[in-house]
Amino acid sequence: MNEIADRYRRRAETFEAKVAAVRPEQWSSPSPCAQWDARDVVAHIVDMHAVILGPLGRALSPAPSVKEDPLAAFRAARADIEALLADPDLAATVYDTPAGRMSAARHVDQVPSADLPLHGWDLAKATGQDATIDAEDLRMSWESVSGLPPDLLERFRTPGAFGPGVEVFGPEVEVAPDAPLQDRLLGLIGRDPHWTA
Repeated sequence: MNEIADRYRRRAETFEAKVAAVRPEQWSSPSPCAQWDARDVVAHIVDMHAVILGPLGRALSPAPSVKEDPLAAFRAARADIEALLADPDLAATVYDTPAGRMSAARHVDQVPSADLPLHGWDLAKATGQDATIDAEDLRMSWESVSGLPPDLLERFRTPGAFGPGVEVFGPEVEVAPDAPLQDRLLGLIGRDPHWTA
């Protein structure tokens, strides 16, 4: 449990720093996710935090909306998840998810925590920040995604397979087999590693 909490905290700190560095005029900048601007990237992350809390009968704490204050909205959502992970009973609660039954802590690790480095790349690319993904996060993401069975990977690429409007991965973007691991991961999840605004 501590490993999951520590990993989440580290990733959240990195993402929060990226949110804090966005200049006001950059929030409407396009992102590598075709339908999203920079603000939408943060909104998605905050929404995924709410997804974790729902099966526990909880909701995000009152906070400014992402439209009003993206940084404050993310900080509040982050605090809610850190409180969940700090409560052994809540963290160990098992419930149904689209990927099967698992504990709330494992769900955190597989969804919002795993999303933070990848959407951190999206936000960084949208706003001209360093888009380098942490080496350990890169390794873990690559092992997780490249190890998916082909049928599940295809389901992740199917819009709406996990709910209305939900698209986990886009169509694969071809990159050279000897490209850097970050480029290969991004291509596999449907991102163009060389995307520019």
